[in-house]
Amino acid sequence: MTSPIYRSSFRSWSASLLPVAALLTAALLPATLCACGDEDSADTTENTDPLQPQRLMTWAVSPQDYNETFPGGALPPPMPLSLENQTLRQVMHLAVGGSMARVRLSNLFGTAPLSVAGAHIARAGAASAIDAASDVPLTFGGQAGVTIPAGQEQWSDPSSLELSPGEDVAVTLFLSELAPVSTVHGVGSQTQFIVPGNALSAATFSDPQTITSYYWVTGIDVSAPGGGVIVTFGDSITDGVGSTLDANHRYPNYLAERVRAEARLAGYGVIDEGISGNRILNDVAGPSALSRFGRDVNGQSGASHVIILIGINDLGFSGFVPAQAVTAEQVTGGLSTLIAEAKQVGLQVLLATLTPLQGTMAPYYSEQTEALRGAVNAWIRTQADVDGVIDFDQATQDPSNPLALQAAYDSGDHLHPNDAGYQAMADAIDLGLLR
Repeated sequence: MTSPIYRSSFRSWSASLLPVAALLTAALLPATLCACGDEDSADTTENTDPLQPQRLMTWAVSPQDYNETFPGGALPPPMPLSLENQTLRQVMHLAVGGSMARVRLSNLFGTAPLSVAGAHIARAGAASAIDAASDVPLTFGGQAGVTIPAGQEQWSDPSSLELSPGEDVAVTLFLSELAPVSTVHGVGSQTQFIVPGNALSAATFSDPQTITSYYWVTGIDVSAPGGGVIVTFGDSITDGVGSTLDANHRYPNYLAERVRAEARLAGYGVIDEGISGNRILNDVAGPSALSRFGRDVNGQSGASHVIILIGINDLGFSGFVPAQAVTAEQVTGGLSTLIAEAKQVGLQVLLATLTPLQGTMAPYYSEQTEALRGAVNAWIRTQADVDGVIDFDQATQDPSNPLALQAAYDSGDHLHPNDAGYQAMADAIDLGLLR
């Protein structure tokens, strides 16, 4: 058995690349994805009857391959990692409320079956604690455990737990057999807890080991009347790099608070489908946006809108991987493809400008990168085939130097906003665009 605790983020070696932070936490391995399992796991059909219940995603993360390696051997491969006879408790912050909560387990990047001996869901308390009175077992086809084939996902049966918007829940998994870590979400910005043995029903964990990534759990949905799901799709700036750990201060979290406070948007929630380091055109730090969009956006239960903020890594990574250098036209072509995919399934599309990055370490930032960003943003601002444009560039830039983040919004690496910057991004979104 390999101990699961080594890092406070996805990869210990990613810290050596700050201030680009989590941008280089994964690798270039072409991914063949299979969103298999329950064919009824997602419902993206708009519900026009406000009293008719539908499945709505209330929390989600985008799956990544833990074992990716960076192209050209620029970084060492990740250390092998596994759990065995251990209990993992993971905390999730919910967008919408509802009944019959289900949990999605993913073995998309596994190379062998994943066996989960037991799973529970409960309202979360402080740290590893749960509200024991709310704790309920999850079943899979009526069984307490489940074995998920490599490359597949599996929803639990609907549970009896009723959930409220904006609350935290804990999903607890017991791995009795050796379970190599494969399918993860690297930058979780949330502390998770691991203890030996079967502690599925424990009210709190004693002296747990901690991680800040999500393992195997990629979604929770509920049954709720009306509403819809606003999917925020992007890279580390959507993923919340630079925000405060355990505070839920990513821009999608702030946006979710605004949506919940808007009577007209009652029943709508916001989920975060960002991957730190993600690109449109190439696989690095997760599958490319083009390859994952169908699953991570169109495939989410109740998806009704998408906010697309991605492309900065396609530009910046050109300095690290010159063979994958891109033109502005290639980036905008990729964005056009994403827009078309969303429109094809009836989603409303909001397109966001790329935020400032002057001062980020070279060769990620250069005059060439800046010229490309300017060209991409000029194209975004003129798009008429979307339902709205969000100018995150203007919302976060320094008024005296528009090429740089405003100092009050800078997490310190000149690329990722801090909590105040993410709040400013959420506040810059005209809720009237959400129709």
